[in-house]
Order: sequence, then structure tokens, then C-alpha cells
Amino acid sequence: MPRIGVRELKIHVSEVVRDVRETRARYVVTHRGEPVAVIVPYSPREEEEPLTHEQAWDRFWETGEAAGRAWKSPLTAVEILDEMRR
Repeated sequence: MPRIGVRELKIHVSEVVRDVRETRARYVVTHRGEPVAVIVPYSPREEEEPLTHEQAWDRFWETGEAAGRAWKSPLTAVEILDEMRR
């Protein structure tokens, strides 16, 4: 990840924002050589509230159940892993 000092960022903010927007680049912003911030591409997901532990586990189990319903192989996942290890 490229590093950019605060003073340099002030001068080149348009170019940095364009680079982040167009190439999804990330920058570490430094102040007197020490990292103080990270500029990352925007994601609507960043604005979402984080899940509680219970919500995360519920989503985990739902995903597992959905994968089980979509499973088309006559072999189980354990059997497939055993085959791969041989």
C-alpha cells in the first residue's frame, strides 16, 4: 500500500481520490512519518452496523444450511476431503 504524507496529500488530493475511485487503490496517510490513517475505496457495506455475535452465528448457520440444500454430489464433504488427501 503506498504511503503519502499529510502535506503531500493536501497538494495531490484530487489525484489520490481519482486513483482510489478508478483503480480501488489504498493509501496509508502519514504524519511526520507515522501512519495515522488509511484511505480506502468506498463500500456501502462500511455504513452498515456490525452484526452482533448472535446475528453472525445465525447467518453462519443459515449459510451452512443453504449450502447443504444446494449440495449435488453423492459424496459428503468429508468424503471429498478424504479423496483429495490420497
